[in-house]
Amino acid sequence: MLETSARLLRLLSLLQISRDWTGADLARELDIDARTVRRDIQKLRELGYPVHATPGAAGYRLGAGAKLPPLLLDDDEAVAVAIGLRTAASGTVAGIEDSSLRALAKLEQVLPSRLRHRITALHSATVTVPASGPVVDPDVLTAVAAACRDRHRLRFDYRSHDGTESVRDVEPYRLVHTGRRWYLLAWDTARADWRTYRVDRLTPRIPTGPRFTPREAPEPAEHLSRGVSTAPYRYQARITVHASPEVAAERIPPTVGVIEAVDPRTCVVRTGSHSLDELAVYIGLFGFPFHVHEPPELITHLRALATRITTALALADAQGSTDPTHRGLRQS
Repeated sequence: MLETSARLLRLLSLLQISRDWTGADLARELDIDARTVRRDIQKLRELGYPVHATPGAAGYRLGAGAKLPPLLLDDDEAVAVAIGLRTAASGTVAGIEDSSLRALAKLEQVLPSRLRHRITALHSATVTVPASGPVVDPDVLTAVAAACRDRHRLRFDYRSHDGTESVRDVEPYRLVHTGRRWYLLAWDTARADWRTYRVDRLTPRIPTGPRFTPREAPEPAEHLSRGVSTAPYRYQARITVHASPEVAAERIPPTVGVIEAVDPRTCVVRTGSHSLDELAVYIGLFGFPFHVHEPPELITHLRALATRITTALALADAQGSTDPTHRGLRQS
């Protein structure tokens, strides 16, 4: 049986899991009787931990207190938190970099050496490329997240990609993070349709609106991928790629194109852009054999681009054949 101090720490760790515990469950986990559980619960309350009794069969739950209690983490949880804090320090949410580094310093100070070595090894072998582009205000992010959680209608000022400003009234469903951008998936009440919005382009109007009844929603990641990669753009392309869907997905992120399997060796990619040049670059960098079906403007543009490249290579070869230095290098 655990000694009293160790048992209290173990009890606190169990209560920090997001669930209600019955006295019988806690007694079984700690190998003690129900009376000892009640005594230990009272000791935690005397130490300032708000352990609430839940309705029903003598259940317990750790509530929110005036101060943040010490967190008891197992090895994997501690490593995950450290990695998350390090990532947040160079992420896309404005203003939390310093706070993340301070929290990470506090965590690493109390980590056992075996975990500190694991985290140090990971950091020393990793190079982080700083995020570029607009960042999200953390207050905006938490306000939108709270509206999603509480199912409150949300009104906000929104700036579209072309600079047009409008006021939107939505039923917020989920936040989606692509690694570089934060998006809100919501039901737009004026348009009677599901829409995605860049969170860095919106400014919530406070207070939020009334509660709403959730409606059946699309799968967030798939809807975002289709919306971001195709819907808003002037040119929408359909391309057959001669690679398996799994291999293609390693090269083509969901914010660039939607991948649809055809067979184990072929897939169709749907993507879009306002620029034919940008589409041509995207397609060329896929690294796979491909066939463009539409739009016809892209096919014409690729033919012209191929002609220019072929001409440039022919001129380079012709110049090289008359360059003595170049001939000497080729002979060697």
